[in-house]
Amino acid sequence: MVKITFIDSAGQSRTIDAEVGATVMETAVRNGVPEIEAECGGACACATCHVYVDPAWVEATGKPEPMEEDMLDFAFEVQPTSRLSCQIKVKAPLDGLVVRTPSRQG
Repeated sequence: MVKITFIDSAGQSRTIDAEVGATVMETAVRNGVPEIEAECGGACACATCHVYVDPAWVEATGKPEPMEEDMLDFAFEVQPTSRLSCQIKVKAPLDGLVVRTPSRQG
């Protein structure tokens, strides 16, 4: 299991065990993380699983693909570290990943 810490817009932190092979979004939904709506179920067809990747983890999570960048155009308050959590696959090197959620989605 890989530990991921979700910090909501109010600053509340939740550290959750994630299965390798799942996505950060799937992990959030399964564990009732607030502020992750995931309306399209992970199809990269909306921006309702938008997160801010902690700067220390940007290199490990990688850059968004062009399709993800297009969807981020619909996200609320996009920042340089914005990603769609449905596009971040959980893998062992992400153990300790920290992401923050915006106060609202898409």
